Amino acid sequence: PPRDASCDARMEVYNADGSRAQMCGNGIRCAGRLLHDRRRCRGETLRVETGAGVKTLRLRAGRDGGVEAVSVDMGPPRLRRLDLPLADGGDAAEPALGVSIDAGGRTFRFSGVSMGNPHAVIRVDGASGAAADARRALEEIPLERWGPSIERHPWFPERVNAEFIAVLSRSEIALRVWERGSGETLACGTGACAAAVAAHLSGWCDRRVLAHLRGGDLEIEWRGEESGGSVVMTGPAEEVFRGVYTDA
Repeated sequence: PPRDASCDARMEVYNADGSRAQMCGNGIRCAGRLLHDRRRCRGETLRVETGAGVKTLRLRAGRDGGVEAVSVDMGPPRLRRLDLPLADGGDAAEPALGVSIDAGGRTFRFSGVSMGNPHAVIRVDGASGAAADARRALEEIPLERWGPSIERHPWFPERVNAEFIAVLSRSEIALRVWERGSGETLACGTGACAAAVAAHLSGWCDRRVLAHLRGGDLEIEWRGEESGGSVVMTGPAEEVFRGVYTDA
């Protein structure tokens, strides 16, 4: 139950290693679907408390009346070094864009974005510069080696999620994600949002992109300042099984 009576629920997220995450973009869509299916919500709009603040969800019904997709207002990205936090010696009030970091036996250039949780976004390019080559290079990266070395780099005192992205066009990206506390996951909603923001700030993409992840696609739109500067994520949520948890 929520602490704030104006909200429909409170969501807590735990990583595979037992640590708490402030926010999970995929998890909150699943929570919205569950609240709808269990008739715990008051309509097509939900307010859910999270460790990253209150998030507003809009449920889109399909032809059968069930939830076809969920849009989440993830709020504005936070870009200052102190928001991640990042301790690379740079100005704490300035954004971290195109910062060089040595990890995993090589040098990367990353951009830092907080979506309530910290992300380091790194571009992967193929030899030819073509989109198909970049996507192939993304699939071949040794994420199990690079991911942990970035997650636990001393510059990130609270650890960090690492996104490796291939830019396919002005409106399309592909990414793989190494999540702090969990390792590689099939998808990461906050990671897709952070990747879209970093791609736009770097001049690679427009404000609206389709993000391809191993677990499916997400639509990400970073609205302009006149609309509050929020990042809106839209994607599916499907029930795949039910179970019963007991202390035993």
